[in-house]
Amino acid sequence: MTELNEKTDIKSLTREELTAQIKDMGVPAFRAAQIYQWLHEKQAVSFHEMTNLPSELRGQLEEKYALVVLRPVDVKISAIDGTRKYLFGLPDGNVIESVLMKYKHGNSVCISSQAGCRMGCRFCASAIGGLARSLRTSEMLEQVYRIQKDIGERISNVVMMGSGEPLDNYDNTLRFIHMVTDEWGLNISQRSITVSTCGLVPEMRRLAEEKLQITLALSLHAPDDETRRKLMPVANKYSLKEVLEACHMYFETTGRRVTFEYSLVRGVNDNLEEAKALVRLIRDQHGHVNLIPVNPVREREFVQSSAGAVTAFKNYLEKNGINVTIRREMGRDIQGACGQLRRSYLEEKERENAGLCAY
Repeated sequence: MTELNEKTDIKSLTREELTAQIKDMGVPAFRAAQIYQWLHEKQAVSFHEMTNLPSELRGQLEEKYALVVLRPVDVKISAIDGTRKYLFGLPDGNVIESVLMKYKHGNSVCISSQAGCRMGCRFCASAIGGLARSLRTSEMLEQVYRIQKDIGERISNVVMMGSGEPLDNYDNTLRFIHMVTDEWGLNISQRSITVSTCGLVPEMRRLAEEKLQITLALSLHAPDDETRRKLMPVANKYSLKEVLEACHMYFETTGRRVTFEYSLVRGVNDNLEEAKALVRLIRDQHGHVNLIPVNPVREREFVQSSAGAVTAFKNYLEKNGINVTIRREMGRDIQGACGQLRRSYLEEKERENAGLCAY
């Protein structure tokens, strides 16, 4: 289990692991259930809050365990749709971002799985600067917990589409899914969890074998290998044939249809020829296409497709039997695209440090 300054990260322990460790301390097992409830249901920020535990035990916990609690560095609220974007500080000084989106059907949180990303997708701000590190399970859980505490409302859906590639942090992502859906924690339905991947084929197959009821979302973004390689370096390692075979396996193994994420970039992948190729590519897949008008990123040259091109693309897919939606744009006025707020923060820090060095 992850160590923080030689202390065990208690919030990353499953209920079974925590129970075993509490027993090893010579403490009755029922105390583990109380501690777990404080951590994951009541979301305590210190051991001293755990008032139904003996003070001696609280002291032992403080000595043995690290309690990870994320601190908000910045929170931006959209004047357009109420979307909230959080920049959280990690214990080691790294920063990550999370987004709260309010829908009629409930509150959805988009979380990060890594600080930065090493996948290098050309249209994504998360990859600028590369990967700092993968997140611990506790740091993924904390994004959900802090936002739920902040708004005072239940989070009903979690989307792993923030900074990072969840399947590049496979073990912690899987642990997160089990813990956030645990009846002793937030008890979010597995069907309300979406995990996005740029197409790491071995991990997609491994995830299928877990037989979870989550939704797998593939960042597809192109109907052919040549165009996809221009947008996504991972396409140099795994062909569309391999990726789609993994998607088919996921559906056959879990019964859950895959979502195909398709960011529309003007002049790159948004004309009717690409739409026709996409229909040919996924016609036999049990899936759903989510069209995403690409969010402009200052450091990238890509431009969002026109409204007419987006509509024409959608209409063609529908006429040819493909289930498709256009993702509703949210939080555009607060740097809603993945990685933008974190990137702005890091740039400001760099300027501050450069200013200090000048003296």
